[in-house]
Amino acid sequence: MSESRTRRACSIVVAVAILLVSGWARSAGAQENPGHEAGKHFQRGVALYGEADYRAALVEFKRAYTTSPNVAVLYNVGETEYQLQDYASALTTFERYLAEAGASEPHRGEVEGTLDVLRARVGHLNVTTTPPGADITVDDVSVGRTPFDKTLLVSIGRRRIVAALAGRPTVTRTVDVAAEDTVPVTLVLPSAESPSPNPMLSLTSPKVESASSSSSAGPTLRLLGWITTGASVAGAATFGILAMNASSSLQAARGTYPTTSATLSSDASLTTTYSIVADSLTAAAILVGGITLYSTLASSSSSSSSASKRGSAATTRVSLGPASARFEMTF
Repeated sequence: MSESRTRRACSIVVAVAILLVSGWARSAGAQENPGHEAGKHFQRGVALYGEADYRAALVEFKRAYTTSPNVAVLYNVGETEYQLQDYASALTTFERYLAEAGASEPHRGEVEGTLDVLRARVGHLNVTTTPPGADITVDDVSVGRTPFDKTLLVSIGRRRIVAALAGRPTVTRTVDVAAEDTVPVTLVLPSAESPSPNPMLSLTSPKVESASSSSSAGPTLRLLGWITTGASVAGAATFGILAMNASSSLQAARGTYPTTSATLSSDASLTTTYSIVADSLTAAAILVGGITLYSTLASSSSSSSSASKRGSAATTRVSLGPASARFEMTF
């Protein structure tokens, strides 16, 4: 039989014997005695321990001890904590067991040997907080409030420390603890969040941002306006030259004999198309150039005025077609 099974069997046998002696499991006439209620919790704990449901067994053993303290139950609490690998709690419980148990307790020698094993499986945390007065939990178990007068005993491994203080956000820290370590943990809880801004100020914020965005977009739009104007002038000049060449070809074709009607029609169509495009680009250059010039002059004249009176940046759209030109501008 393994050590853990032997340990479990011994704890059950001894505890049941003590229960029988102390009268925990008496008849219904003793139901008002706290010992009877403790006996029921203990029996449930024994059954759950035998099924390896150690967490549930620990709850029942602790309830039995709280209802009617008994050193045999305290021994079972320590054994269950050992099985759960909660070495720090098991060490504390077994030290308490030795303090309460008599010299003739059958498990005293066993527990003393177990303490040597457990002391090599625990470390310490030196927890401080700024400001002090924060509630501390280690692995979701409350351990008290800062400042502590001594270090906290914890099992080796990775430990999760949480500090909470009313009116401040909680702070969490995870640390690795090796055997016999004393790990310093300083948790700084940030100040309470600042109050919400005035609703009226919140409503006006988008307008200020919009004005700033429009102000920064203005130079870009004016630059695009000048580029569009330059491109339109260049395009108008190019298509004007093409229209003149097409017109010369048409005149030459009319003076040549024989000339087909298809040639005349093609030259006439090219002349008309090039002329329309040149006229459209010219009109676009005039419109965009005029608006861009006006916007530039207006921006220069209003630069010395207050920010609240600065105009919104204009948006410009130019649509060109073979036989039309359309210009739209929004202020």
